[in-house]
Amino acid sequence: MVDVIHQINAVRRAIGTRTLEAGEARVLTISQAYDTDLEDLWDACTSIERIPRWFLPISGDLQLGGRYQLEGNAGGVVERCDPPKSFAATWEMNGQVSWIEVRLSSDPDGKSRFELEHVAHVDDDMWAQFGPGAVGIGWDSMMLGLALHIASDASVPPEKGMEWLASPEGKQFIQASSKQWADASIAAGTPEEGARAAQETVSKLYMGEE
Repeated sequence: MVDVIHQINAVRRAIGTRTLEAGEARVLTISQAYDTDLEDLWDACTSIERIPRWFLPISGDLQLGGRYQLEGNAGGVVERCDPPKSFAATWEMNGQVSWIEVRLSSDPDGKSRFELEHVAHVDDDMWAQFGPGAVGIGWDSMMLGLALHIASDASVPPEKGMEWLASPEGKQFIQASSKQWADASIAAGTPEEGARAAQETVSKLYMGEE
């Protein structure tokens, strides 16, 4: 049983932009504090044995300069690594390249914060149609998987996660995540009407209604 509202409210989300050589990119940032120490959180995020227990099966070389592949999802190259504080990698999927950076830090209450920044060139029409939820809902699902793993040391098989997302509780999670990403988009300057339309479209997409 997942406390959907608690999990959604435990996550911080922000939207921004950054100018790269190839032009302006969208920046999504998501973070959550976990009740563990930095070393354990680092191990959970970088161990080829532990990542499949809360995210997806992964193969490759998780060292600086190494190439990784998440099963049925993105792959890329590890570009920077500073244990136990941060790592950065390319995020390559469907012929498109974007970039992720993970930063770990200690919160004042003793918890350890996981923050992920995803930088991507996104077509304006695609952004208008789906908004940040197109990838943001997926990142929210990842944060939930990590939360469940840290809290109980449990494994969450991907197929079980997909089954849960199709359940009424999972659909509540999708809709709540989508709303929060739309809120972040509005806070970043997107007109509310457009952000809410994208929220509805991407929610239906994730729930298999589109």
